[in-house]
Amino acid sequence: MENKRHLNTLMVHDKDQYQDQFGAVVPPTYQNSLFTFSSWEAIEQAFEDKINNSIYTRGKNPTVALVEQKIATLAGGDKSKLFASGMAAVSAGMLHFLSAGDHIITLKNIYGPSISLINDFLIPKMNVEVSYVSGNDIDEIIAAIKPNTRLIYLESPSSVIFSLQNLALITAVAKKYDIATAIDNTWATPLFQKPLALGIDLEIHSCSKYLGGHSDIVSGVLIGCKELIDAIHIREYELLGAKMAPAEASLLLRSLRTLDLRMDRHQQSALKIAEFLNAHPQIALVNYPGLANFPQAELAQQQMSGFSGLMSFRLKTNDLVKIKSFFNHLELFQIGVSWGGHESLIYAPAISYLKEQSPEQFKRMAISLGDMRISVGLENVEDLLLDLSQALKLIE
Repeated sequence: MENKRHLNTLMVHDKDQYQDQFGAVVPPTYQNSLFTFSSWEAIEQAFEDKINNSIYTRGKNPTVALVEQKIATLAGGDKSKLFASGMAAVSAGMLHFLSAGDHIITLKNIYGPSISLINDFLIPKMNVEVSYVSGNDIDEIIAAIKPNTRLIYLESPSSVIFSLQNLALITAVAKKYDIATAIDNTWATPLFQKPLALGIDLEIHSCSKYLGGHSDIVSGVLIGCKELIDAIHIREYELLGAKMAPAEASLLLRSLRTLDLRMDRHQQSALKIAEFLNAHPQIALVNYPGLANFPQAELAQQQMSGFSGLMSFRLKTNDLVKIKSFFNHLELFQIGVSWGGHESLIYAPAISYLKEQSPEQFKRMAISLGDMRISVGLENVEDLLLDLSQALKLIE
């Protein structure tokens, strides 16, 4: 019966897992560092199956395990593993597939710190090779494959420019060449895009964004088949030590209760704002996969069932004084680097990317000073539109 229930219902109810907890409507938070046993034999048996037994919270914690089960269900995966941050999940995922001297294919426009992980850690410390591709052309990906290619790392939509990759096509090629695939699916959430169903091996999310949704936790998650997640659990998760805290897991559980409601609001408001910006004379272009004139609109409709609240646009000016004036005079769009919370935010990617990336990498990403990234929050959309409108008048 449970398998037939809708996902939003499964996110709300925990009765089957916690029938013996005094009827508590909210599961308890097991804020434990360790768990004790009744005998030598009992703890010895637990060590024989560390994945499924709570011994030490760096391994398994009941609160964290409950949330992991829910996220796996949401994404259509066998299991998931929560980490202390999105980058902890990204690092564990990449390191699981890569050894010294291996080759990775990835995009020019993945998340900035993920690029830094490759360029500043994997390349100099592990002699990993990398090929950066656009992701739009399957022939370009095939041409980049080498005998030592072990991983194709994707992000669809990608950072800043929100370009899509044809996931089914790429995974078919990857399986032909016995290459693992991983994707950062944070933008779409497991509600709006199901990469595992399209053949992706490992799905990654920063739970700090929409899954958390309240700008009060930092977390990441890996989702996949049981064999893969169990292997990551024993190796990268336990040995690197970036475990998820039980208290934060309980906040994440709270957030999953309203994920579908929040995403529906984000999507509705973002589409109105994208259409407004798309028609504005001071805007050169808008990058939002939900727009009818988005260059990859057909692919977006094929592999996503909805669209989130994050987009970018380019101001029709290169005058830094005007750009800063627009940026600084927004009232409801607060200035901040993250996204996916209840509040609306604005950020200019060039601010950090110019500092984090080499000039060559920055050029590859095709970002200008006038590129703005906004996260549309849960405020009234008419108020947000008025805020954008008054700030845009300053660059006329």
